[in-house]
Amino acid sequence: MVIPALLLLSFQYSAEPPVQVTGKKPKNIILLIGDGTGLTQISAGMYAHGKQLELEQCTVTGLILTHSAKHLITDSGAGATAFACGCKTYNGAIGVDKHKKPCLSILEQAEQQGLATGLVATSSITHATPASFIAHVPDRADAQAIAADFLKTDIDLFIGGGMKYFNARSIDQRDLVQELKDKGYAVYDYNQSPLNALTPDANKPFAWFSAEEEPGQIDEGRDYLPLAARLATGFLKKRSEKGFFLMIEGSQVDWACHANDVPRAVKEVLDFDAAIGEAIRFAEADGETLVIITADHETGGMALEQSRSPDSLDITFMSKGHTATMVPVFAYGPGAEQFGGVYDNTAIYTKMRDLYGFPVPEKSN
Repeated sequence: MVIPALLLLSFQYSAEPPVQVTGKKPKNIILLIGDGTGLTQISAGMYAHGKQLELEQCTVTGLILTHSAKHLITDSGAGATAFACGCKTYNGAIGVDKHKKPCLSILEQAEQQGLATGLVATSSITHATPASFIAHVPDRADAQAIAADFLKTDIDLFIGGGMKYFNARSIDQRDLVQELKDKGYAVYDYNQSPLNALTPDANKPFAWFSAEEEPGQIDEGRDYLPLAARLATGFLKKRSEKGFFLMIEGSQVDWACHANDVPRAVKEVLDFDAAIGEAIRFAEADGETLVIITADHETGGMALEQSRSPDSLDITFMSKGHTATMVPVFAYGPGAEQFGGVYDNTAIYTKMRDLYGFPVPEKSN
């Protein structure tokens, strides 16, 4: 069956109603995004792991639709902008609406309200998902413009690759690493210090670059995501008594599924799940932290099929691109009950904003 394009492009959920909070509100929110991680990727991780995943501790589950403003199949820019700003936009957009006007992100609102903020990714920190929470550019490929927008906020912590977009810039010859240091940041990179050798001083904002461009895959020894999750939560809690917002992305599940690389995809899912475990352990001990786990889209059309052996599965892919299937949401902690059901990806933003008690931002002219 082919669904008429007119129906696809006109399909929109109604605006998300304000969240009616009757229980305890979260002081902190940790949003974990498994790029490209659908239900099948999670299922593959479960079977390969041979025991319960960390995310199975979550008490609430839901499903979200992922389409962008004009396409049934989203990209990470439009998908992450929906999470960050609560607006549908075009594929390739970073923190701008479908008219290319900047939209205020949940991270920026948290900064305005005096909360600490952080971004962690296993991609370049200028890649589409982390970029959508801090930058406002019309094209996700413009990594140097995205990097410059990091200097326009007071983000407290960021960890990821892409150092060359900060200190080897062809468009303006600025050294943004030095500018960050001039602003008071403690800035480190993979050449200076491994992340596990650092104990950041919470009196100074912190940045650690994991690579010049994109970090290597987990098969090549990249193992910092769970460590970064543990470091970031403890650090941000000390940075502000008002609370914090932290986004953590397991970026390379998506890349493995684009390549139809089954072993790598499973390892990336389990690495992401280990970071989820760190977030949930923090939330359990803290008692004031909401953990949300979701994906911007599914990648590859992954399927689990019976193999010739009755006790094993074959993992196959339908494509090398993204798909339009709904993706899951898991939630743990105060406010988790708001994330059950079926809803649009933009509602992730609305629910976070209302649980924090932030005002509805004015639309840009």
